[in-house]
Amino acid sequence: MSALLEGRGLRKVFAGGDGQPLEVLRGVELEVHRGEFTAIVGASGAGKSTLLHLVGALDRPTSGDIWLDGSRYADLDDGELAELRNRKLGFVFQFHHLLREFSALENVMMPLLIGGMESRQATSRAEEVLSLVGLAGRMSHRPSELSGGEQQRCAVARALVHDPSVVLADEPSGNLDHANADRLHDVFFRLAREYETAVVVVTHNRQLAGRADRILLLEDGRLATVSSVDAIP
Repeated sequence: MSALLEGRGLRKVFAGGDGQPLEVLRGVELEVHRGEFTAIVGASGAGKSTLLHLVGALDRPTSGDIWLDGSRYADLDDGELAELRNRKLGFVFQFHHLLREFSALENVMMPLLIGGMESRQATSRAEEVLSLVGLAGRMSHRPSELSGGEQQRCAVARALVHDPSVVLADEPSGNLDHANADRLHDVFFRLAREYETAVVVVTHNRQLAGRADRILLLEDGRLATVSSVDAIP
């Protein structure tokens, strides 16, 4: 089966503080299939977020190629990459970045309205995904009226509202207590199992990594599969 998301020979070089080149990624190979839950682990500073930014079309690699659903990023201009991000990718970060003056429902509707969807249809879709993440009874609440876990699940709903092929999450439960982290992890697990969404999560949380179909360790600029959380250094 061909991969939904694929990276080949990905290198990323930055200018170091001393002006010398700093190679963070050194030929990364990555394949993610539809409905697969993949966890990327590694030490702080290993380049996990950098890799997520590359596959999320938020940055371009120094060399190497990325494909999403048959489209090669290098063949797309900035406008086409933006369209690909908006249609096929959903992003969840450690900090939810919800708009404080809007309700949970309005926050989740926002990407659809910006994309030109009619208000009634956007409302219906936003209600659907908020129910999926367990916030059916909290849709009219503003972020300040939601718990930290509820705010993060609202951010997940916003990432899902346009039905992306891939959800990319960067330390999504890093600021949550154990109970709220478990609820969020359940959402990611259901996405992969019930909705066949590909989920790629960068995490230090061993419990979350342990639920993934595959655990990939980023070390010395390269990815390697590890057999279990017990094999993570």
